[in-house]
Amino acid sequence: MTTAVASEHPEQPDKPEDPDRPVGQDTARSPSLRSVARTYLERLRGGDLGAVPAVLGLIVLCLFFAALRPVFLSELNFANLLTQGAGSIAIAMGLVFVLLLGEIDLSAGYASGVCAAVLAILLTDHGWPWYGAVAAAILTGIAIGLLLGVLVARVGIPSFVVTLAAFLGFQGVVLMLLKEGTNISIRDKTILAVANNNLSPALGWSLLAAGVAVYAAIQLRQNHNRSRRGLVTAPPALIAVRVGALTVLGAVAVHLLNQERSRNVIVDSLKGVPIVVPVIAALLVAGTFVLQRTTFGLHIYAVGGSAEAARRAGINVAAVRVSAFAICSSLAAVGGIIAASRGNSVDPNTGGSNVLLLAVGAAVIGGTSLFGGRGRVVDAVLGGMVVAVIQNGMGLMGYSSGVKFTVTGSVLLVAAGVDALSRRRGVRR
Repeated sequence: MTTAVASEHPEQPDKPEDPDRPVGQDTARSPSLRSVARTYLERLRGGDLGAVPAVLGLIVLCLFFAALRPVFLSELNFANLLTQGAGSIAIAMGLVFVLLLGEIDLSAGYASGVCAAVLAILLTDHGWPWYGAVAAAILTGIAIGLLLGVLVARVGIPSFVVTLAAFLGFQGVVLMLLKEGTNISIRDKTILAVANNNLSPALGWSLLAAGVAVYAAIQLRQNHNRSRRGLVTAPPALIAVRVGALTVLGAVAVHLLNQERSRNVIVDSLKGVPIVVPVIAALLVAGTFVLQRTTFGLHIYAVGGSAEAARRAGINVAAVRVSAFAICSSLAAVGGIIAASRGNSVDPNTGGSNVLLLAVGAAVIGGTSLFGGRGRVVDAVLGGMVVAVIQNGMGLMGYSSGVKFTVTGSVLLVAAGVDALSRRRGVRR
């Protein structure tokens, strides 16, 4: 009898004392740091490796080159690493958006060359101010991306074919813009400063402090919002570890870059964080926000995971694809601007040669899947640094370009193989 009564009249949950607080608030849980680590290890065993191979590879490569060539760890070479890989990293960030859809953009390299040519022509031949020329170059990139996206998403031509045709066509466009081989020098001080000048030491520390404060505030706010909704929150110890790691790594980098790197201080002092570093950091923050904090970002992952399922869920798959190609080409334009700044000029080789290969390699080596649906913008940064370390370290050891390309290609093949095997393992589990 007692059991029957209990089943007919189940106990009602206690009402929250605060009527303005959501009912689920008191069900929020914050797991321990140990359980978070255990869950992360389970994900690794399940094949979700993320950027772990890239981080491990970067550490091993740095230790290897530092042991053989101690100059590799010098402040001057550290700054060179950051500036050498900046252009390819910017292009790779855009490629992440396309790769997440399971597509490819083979024209990103020469698209950056076209945008760089537009920038140089407007600056040098027409006397435009730097901000107008930069805006025109980025708008050119957006227009290129929209064209490619429409051909892929609306017309239905495979992205490999469309972008391969664009790869060939944009070479001709660059030649026509530069009058079959003219080298256009860039004399605008603002553009030249992007890849050649440095922040003052005080400004470098200020930007680091601001970045760490903003990151900590975002982590705490995210935890607060999840707690209000009764969702599982990150343990405070984990937030402290994240913020602490960012602080330590950033402080070490800023300290090294603030050291004097010039061999002749009397003639020219060379110290401070390169200006291109906060530029790449801003692109990283913006891209990460778009992918992880917006509805559009969720749609990118959904379409990359299953286009048909996304379509049935009401997502405009074609619009997402067009937008991804537009973002890719606009970031390619940023990469072209950085390359033009670093080279102080634009020529027919800008955006050509191995630019595309290094950018695709950076995205894939960093952990972005070629099969779509998995990847982050930070993967492009990590992979770009791996590629830059290989190129720089082997250059210090005196190896030829042929050896550099062979090693970089081998690393890319290994990264693609790890991605394929991890996905297969994830499906089996």
